[in-house]
Amino acid sequence: MKYKIHTETDSSEKSNELLSAVKTKYGFIPNLMGVLAESSPVLESYMELGSQLSKSTLTAEEIQVLYLAANYENDCHYCMAAHSTVASSMKINEDTIKALRSGQDLKDPKLNALAKFTKAVIDKKGWLDEKDLSAFLEVGYTKANILEVILGVAHKTISNYVNHINLTPVDDNFKSQEWSKS
Repeated sequence: MKYKIHTETDSSEKSNELLSAVKTKYGFIPNLMGVLAESSPVLESYMELGSQLSKSTLTAEEIQVLYLAANYENDCHYCMAAHSTVASSMKINEDTIKALRSGQDLKDPKLNALAKFTKAVIDKKGWLDEKDLSAFLEVGYTKANILEVILGVAHKTISNYVNHINLTPVDDNFKSQEWSKS
């Protein structure tokens, strides 16, 4: 099944308004957002989840690590390309990005714990054991960060699953970071 990739002029009034804001912010409308515009409540919720996560106690770098780890676990070609591009533009260490794109451990112990914890949340569907929680908390993360990782996983679940259903084409802006898990 393929969804139409909407623009800021061809969907519902609310979706058009949201896509106009996306275009103003990023200079273009990413294909994922155009697909989500099929349902303005989904597009608005997706945007709001991202906005709320940016207000969390996780740093911008940590959020990208979370996203890239989730994209790897969920095998999302589109989001991996998009967030690899974003992470590179943020000057996140290229070795960190490469490791996340290949499912390898990170050199930074705290970021590595974040990536592992994110993967555990996804793999275990939230049924984490004391070892998972302790390993995350022992490197300096907090109980609030546990909830914030769950928020980030929820955010990526929406985009990853939509991209699986739609096989969303990677935007030209992200082509240099195209990715496949295999």
